[in-house]
Amino acid sequence: MQPVLTWNLVEDVRQMFQFPFMVNAFRAGTIVAVLAGLVGWFMVLRRQSFAGHTLAVVGFPGAAGAVLLGVSATYGLLTFAVAAALVIAAIPGSRSGGYSEESAVTGTVQAFALACGFLFLSLHGGQLGGVNNLLFGSFLGITAAQVQVLAVIAVVAVAILAAIARPLLFASVDPDVAAARGVPVRALGAGFLVLLGVAAGAAAQITGSLLVFALLVAPAATAQLITARPVVSAGLAVLIGVLTTWASLFVAYYLDYPIGFFITSIAFAGYLLVAGGTWARGALAGDDR
Repeated sequence: MQPVLTWNLVEDVRQMFQFPFMVNAFRAGTIVAVLAGLVGWFMVLRRQSFAGHTLAVVGFPGAAGAVLLGVSATYGLLTFAVAAALVIAAIPGSRSGGYSEESAVTGTVQAFALACGFLFLSLHGGQLGGVNNLLFGSFLGITAAQVQVLAVIAVVAVAILAAIARPLLFASVDPDVAAARGVPVRALGAGFLVLLGVAAGAAAQITGSLLVFALLVAPAATAQLITARPVVSAGLAVLIGVLTTWASLFVAYYLDYPIGFFITSIAFAGYLLVAGGTWARGALAGDDR
């Protein structure tokens, strides 16, 4: 029976949290939003959104392969995403040649991964259960064990990101000067791609492989429009991602539609609102002059 939203919001929330699957969904969504917000902030700063998209899409054949082998899709998502990140970082010219060369390598990896996905579907007789969930996300099937795995992965990833944050920020803003100062730019880039693969694989479990940008890009891009101060901006990216996820889970509980649609729509609306406000403020400042 589809739940009905009433005017008593407190009672509605209390009833919603009586269901363990909703509790697990909010826990997993919060974990993913924090991780995606922090990693996504660096991804947008480093102009590696296409790499993030590829690592998320690569999660689909990974999950399909895991289901084919009879293991959890979570492990397949993360394994393929991290493996693809290592391949992108290892291929000569993927970074040293500039962003265009990296995009070419990334696109090649994406095409091969999708071909593997089609193969896994074919081996499964073209009938892979839950394929829509893999592509567009679902919060109904998240278990307590998956939440625990996500929490461990997120804590390790955030700890590593915090440890390399300062040199990574330096290498992201001005890689040539950073390299001249002795910062290991290439090693940091490879390490960040692995973290990006982990974040993309984790976020894909909520938004699906095709809509992972909603949590990786939109909150970070919105936050960077609001302020250029790194610490404040990264914190805002996390806050926007968490609020977007909570609002989407709440709406999806009452409406029988994919949660990826709500996350994407709310995140997009937030970005448009801030971008419009920024443009209006700039236009008014220009009029004053």
